[in-house]
Amino acid sequence: MEELLRVIAAELVDNKDAIEITRDEPNEEGVVVYHLHVDQSDMGRVIGKQGRIAKAIRTLMRAGGSRAGEKAMVEIE
Repeated sequence: MEELLRVIAAELVDNKDAIEITRDEPNEEGVVVYHLHVDQSDMGRVIGKQGRIAKAIRTLMRAGGSRAGEKAMVEIE
């Protein structure tokens, strides 16, 4: 799942070296939170107009997580 998020983010940003992904342990509801950190100059590209890109990333991660048997959530920081 982390690799999926990395591939998606790498296609959106200019500074691919600044991508950092951290993963929290599952909470009591079984949700795994992935924290995506990108360069400040690339933040607009990852969020998109009115948050559309961010919403699409979260949707893809939820779908991928369900196939992998986990509940995934993405926070963009």
